Amino acid sequence: MKTLYLMVLVVALVLVCCPLCLAAGPEYVGIVKSLHGDVVVLRDNSSVKADGNMKLRQGDHIKTGVNGKAGLIFEDDTVIAIGPNSSIVIDRFLFQPNEKKLSFIARIIQGTASYLSGQIAKLAPNSVRLETPHATVGMRGTHLLVKVD
Repeated sequence: MKTLYLMVLVVALVLVCCPLCLAAGPEYVGIVKSLHGDVVVLRDNSSVKADGNMKLRQGDHIKTGVNGKAGLIFEDDTVIAIGPNSSIVIDRFLFQPNEKKLSFIARIIQGTASYLSGQIAKLAPNSVRLETPHATVGMRGTHLLVKVD
């Protein structure tokens, strides 16, 4: 009887906690869809060699080497392609359209990046920004190419 009571208690706790876990939102914001050459992701003070379909988090810093390039796809269908010797940081990504919580801010530190807008730019264009060391680009269109020396 005591075991049955414990099992019921565990099931009840799982049912109560599960919606809280789902409400926390996805931890990952996108993936490394394609890559070539040297591509690393700097996360939590460590460097990890990127793999195809590697999941990306908010705050990740993606760097490519002399022969590196990468294609990134985000949860809202935004696509960013970065070229050789490039460096980009995903500063903020929030995609909860039902709650109207939308934001995409990326910082291009160096190199080249091609941006193709996703759902966030369509639903809330003022919530999308690409920042460079010398300028900030707001989104009003769907596609752009940025080069930072």
